[in-house]
Amino acid sequence: MDLMHVATDALAGDFMGKPAWIWLVFAGSVISLLALDLGVLHRRDREIGVRESLWLSAGYIGAGLLFGAWVWQQLGAQSGMDYYTGFLIEKSLSMDNVFVIALIFGFFAIPRQYQHRVLFWGILGVIVLRAAMIALGATLVSQFSWVLYVFGAFLVLTGVKMWFMADHTPDLAQHPVLRWLRRHMRVTDSLRGNAFWVRLPDPATGRLQRYATPLLLALVFVECVDLVFAVDSVPAIFAITTDPFIVYTSNIFAILGLRALYFALAALIHRFKYLKYALALVLVFIGGKIFLVNLTGKIPAVVSLSVTFGLIAGGVIVSLWKTRREAPVQPCLSP
Repeated sequence: MDLMHVATDALAGDFMGKPAWIWLVFAGSVISLLALDLGVLHRRDREIGVRESLWLSAGYIGAGLLFGAWVWQQLGAQSGMDYYTGFLIEKSLSMDNVFVIALIFGFFAIPRQYQHRVLFWGILGVIVLRAAMIALGATLVSQFSWVLYVFGAFLVLTGVKMWFMADHTPDLAQHPVLRWLRRHMRVTDSLRGNAFWVRLPDPATGRLQRYATPLLLALVFVECVDLVFAVDSVPAIFAITTDPFIVYTSNIFAILGLRALYFALAALIHRFKYLKYALALVLVFIGGKIFLVNLTGKIPAVVSLSVTFGLIAGGVIVSLWKTRREAPVQPCLSP
């Protein structure tokens, strides 16, 4: 009985403002989804088609929406609405990742059959990275309320920059991360199946040495991309709510679904040409909300959700209309 009381007290204990059992429900949901994905659906490396990508993404999105309904039921309507707003914002902003990830896979000539492996292991890094960034953000906001205004100004400036650089394509060949990796690691000239690391004889000594493969370089770049985009998306959700549980769970569920949707979106990237302009407006709106609080009071979550959805929907519709006759552009394949 004592052990049962200890376990019950531990589950009811507070962790970052919420009972521990609520965090365990979230962790169990994510682990179950990842285990189903890798352990059952994709045990072997193979190419994922558009149809399968859409079904898999629909499953992830459905799980995210169901979790939001559970949050609504457990924590109240305000928390539920904040979750859905954060989910939509993160999903929208993360769509920009697809453009860069497609460039990365093209640059390193990663076949479609190995792309899911990179994205899957990348998501594990995202889970840890976002947890650290959100914990840091929550600590700063709780200790220094003015940090929210810093977040707001940063989002507005980032949105303006995104608007004027919407047509910019990163030059991966000259990227400092790639140059650093090549200086400090042995890298094979080509892929070695689905391996991130291989052991090969050194040309000078003949002794076996550890070599990274282009697949590992692609994984490192995917993680770097998420770090860069997290700097935008994490402050954006803190502008909606400062509840770490809502911020983190909406982040992770949105990213899980987007990675699954990558294989469908990658084939249609050229059709979303004007989406970045809509994302820029979303950042400016979310950042501006923080400064409007002193003038108009707190903007209801339903308004934030509606404006965000309207901007994204408008960007998608304009993109599909403007690019209806354009042919897809193949990414550059030169590592």
